[in-house]
Amino acid sequence: MTPEMLSDQPRLELPSWSIVTDKRRAHIARVVGLLRTWAHALALSSTEAHAWMDAGAWHDALRDADEPRLRTETGDLTRPIGLLHGPAAAIRLVAFGETRQDVLDAIRWHTVGQTSWSRVGQALYMADFLEPGRSFMQADRAFLASTVPLAFDQVFRQVVRLRIEWAIREGKGLAPETVALWDSVR
Repeated sequence: MTPEMLSDQPRLELPSWSIVTDKRRAHIARVVGLLRTWAHALALSSTEAHAWMDAGAWHDALRDADEPRLRTETGDLTRPIGLLHGPAAAIRLVAFGETRQDVLDAIRWHTVGQTSWSRVGQALYMADFLEPGRSFMQADRAFLASTVPLAFDQVFRQVVRLRIEWAIREGKGLAPETVALWDSVR
């Protein structure tokens, strides 16, 4: 590969404190790859593109941490364990000097959504759901992923709807942030 080709490869720099399995690392790489593709197609500034890549690389940095660690990190004793890795990673990133609020908000809320997100949070929310390694609705999700650069807001709304439908179908509860997000996009 030429140096130019290497620069097009997805950037995947996980923090030293990350707790991820190989399977999770592969998911993160696919999310970053999708974000990179969209950023290029949308001709984002290098600052915004780096924010998208960093949010993608760091969103699941603590996804495979155990419950006691996540509860200690967040101080949250009530939310379901599956909702704590984003807030825990955001807290850890702040402790290590991250100051971009849009990146921190994207990571903190990527599992439930947030009405005040910038495009960084919206893009991460979509990429986390649409990444091609997931086994469900592959053709539909691939179509939506390919449409993001052409209809960002419309695809975002559709992803919010699909994620809510999935949560209801699976008997999961809806976080208040998720309901607020739906109310803001419908």
